[in-house]
Amino acid sequence: MHINPKHVLIAGVILCIAIVGISFRFGEQLKPVRAAVGSVFTPMQKGINIVGTFISDKLDNFKNINDLLAENEDLKQQINMLTYENKMLLQDKYELDGLRELYELDQKYLDYPKVAARVISKDPGNWYSVFTIDKGTKDGLAKGMNVMAGNGLVGIITECYYNYSIVRSIIDDKSNVWGMFLKSSDDCVVQGDLQLMDEGKIRVELISRDAEIMDGYEVVTSHISPNFHQGILIGYISNIELDSSNMTKSAYLTPAVDFDHLEEVLIITELKEQPQLKEPPTDTEVTIDVDALAETDEDTDTLIDEENQVDVNSDTASDEDTNTGDYDTEIGNDATTNSDVTE
Repeated sequence: MHINPKHVLIAGVILCIAIVGISFRFGEQLKPVRAAVGSVFTPMQKGINIVGTFISDKLDNFKNINDLLAENEDLKQQINMLTYENKMLLQDKYELDGLRELYELDQKYLDYPKVAARVISKDPGNWYSVFTIDKGTKDGLAKGMNVMAGNGLVGIITECYYNYSIVRSIIDDKSNVWGMFLKSSDDCVVQGDLQLMDEGKIRVELISRDAEIMDGYEVVTSHISPNFHQGILIGYISNIELDSSNMTKSAYLTPAVDFDHLEEVLIITELKEQPQLKEPPTDTEVTIDVDALAETDEDTDTLIDEENQVDVNSDTASDEDTNTGDYDTEIGNDATTNSDVTE
């Protein structure tokens, strides 16, 4: 049998109304019944309230947790965004510091025209001994141009192409640079040494025995260097010792440039001028004017004919005045004279 829920609801409402009416109408008589019913349902109601409150609290907690999770995601996104912006600001700061150093270096060597470049790759290893920059012949660069960074000399361009160049630094094993002590003007040779560079130093050789130098003296590029402009700071001297030959001194040099971190460099876009030395000629070229020589020969022949004619006339006159016995002697003299002129 199918019962309509609507009818059940109506019956329940009527029953509730009837109970309420009876309880008001017969309140005194129903007190025992009310007390009995209350003693039964009150504990149940308390338990139901406790369970309802617990469920309500948990639902509120779940709602709060969901709100906190959503807020946490928003905060994470904000943190990621702020972290990225902070990294970009730090990168800009480092780049600005590098550009500031290049500017200060540019102001230090105002006599030389320069262009900035960025390091784009390097050879394997800890140090920037050989590396590549992003400028080349299209930017006015050429092989042999000096490269600077930080506080001084980095190296020299050894290969130059259209849009990039290769630089060999002064710490490379193949590098030798003529240097000069700034205070004493004594010359020396700065030699690259990658193994020694692990201690932050390279070698200095061929220092004059009489050089009056001390630890901490500045070494700059020398005027006798064929490839490097004069006066560029190379580094600072230390550990000066007399060589075993007792003829020269040697020492260590701490470079003025941080070869562990190179990002931007300055290139002097002007090659060092080489002195024009006049060498003695090895071969002497002799130019012979054939026409002039022919004219000279004709003049010589004419002169010989005239002298021969004079000699003949002189001989004829002599024959008239001399005896026949003297004739051979005169002919002999004449033959000798003609022989001298012909040679």
